[in-house]
Amino acid sequence: MNRIRKGDQVLVIAGKNKGQKGTVARVTGDSVFVENVNMVKRHTKPNPQANQPGGIVEREAAIHISNVMLFNSATGKGERVGFKTLQTGRKVRVYRSTGEVVDA
Repeated sequence: MNRIRKGDQVLVIAGKNKGQKGTVARVTGDSVFVENVNMVKRHTKPNPQANQPGGIVEREAAIHISNVMLFNSATGKGERVGFKTLQTGRKVRVYRSTGEVVDA
């Protein structure tokens, strides 16, 4: 079970995009892609079979998972995440500072 998942609101805590917030678009191994954060320009060749024009395309690049923190909207800060097993046997993510359950 990952601490950061697709759809989570995260805060970038290191690198050139430090301080930016965004939603996780996808998680691949130990890196995440955050919407509208860490934008890079890629020069692409046209591909007529995929009906893709060539040119300069701007898209998100990966950020290492250690450089983002889960954003807690209640406190307005980035929070560390831990795990807790409920009495029903379900494993959930919790904020370390408050113990509040992240997953509803």
